[in-house]
Amino acid sequence: TSYIEEALQKWNELGIHFDAITTGFMASERQAKLVARYCREQAALGTDIYVDPVMGDYGKLYGGASESTVRCMKEMLSVSHLCFPNYTEACLLTDSEYKEEGISQKEAYELIDKLRAIGSHSVLITSCIVEGQHAVVGFNHLTEEYFLLPYEEIPVQFPGTGDIFSAACAGAMVRGKSLPEALRLAADFTLACIQVTCRDPNAPWYGVEFEKALHLLPGLLEG
Repeated sequence: TSYIEEALQKWNELGIHFDAITTGFMASERQAKLVARYCREQAALGTDIYVDPVMGDYGKLYGGASESTVRCMKEMLSVSHLCFPNYTEACLLTDSEYKEEGISQKEAYELIDKLRAIGSHSVLITSCIVEGQHAVVGFNHLTEEYFLLPYEEIPVQFPGTGDIFSAACAGAMVRGKSLPEALRLAADFTLACIQVTCRDPNAPWYGVEFEKALHLLPGLLEG
């Protein structure tokens, strides 16, 4: 935490400005307040803020996360232009009931509205089951439109795929893609990463081989 505080102070002294900032796991409320304040200052200068509220999945918090973590992420959502919670995290942030069997489209959009009420302009909720179909649901504040992207789930688990999804989506938007375009690119790239890794008998256990998937989606790298 002290390092973050010193780094942010030094960046301000040097006059550093970012086109966009993405945030992930926060270890304490103090960290969240420091980073949220910096993001708010940068947003006033035109910086886009992307928040991935990393804290849980499958209906429960990750080990080491707590109610304090939830408060941290609410602090971050208050300054975000776009947030990327999974369904579990969306429920935790909004004090909503987690339904393992899935939710209706109406319930999904109501969950989005609750996240927007915390402060995020646009929203993507991943790992949802909506009307019996795996989907990403979202809201684009630039067009004032809700949307839903169904997908086929691959029955494997790799760490870091959520990070890859949010990074690819934010990167595409910084390069000028619209939210629906960025969502499609990020979803396709995450899928390609999983497929490439599954085909490799020597794949590492600790994540997906995203470098090998880059050539499959040249649109991800186009500016």
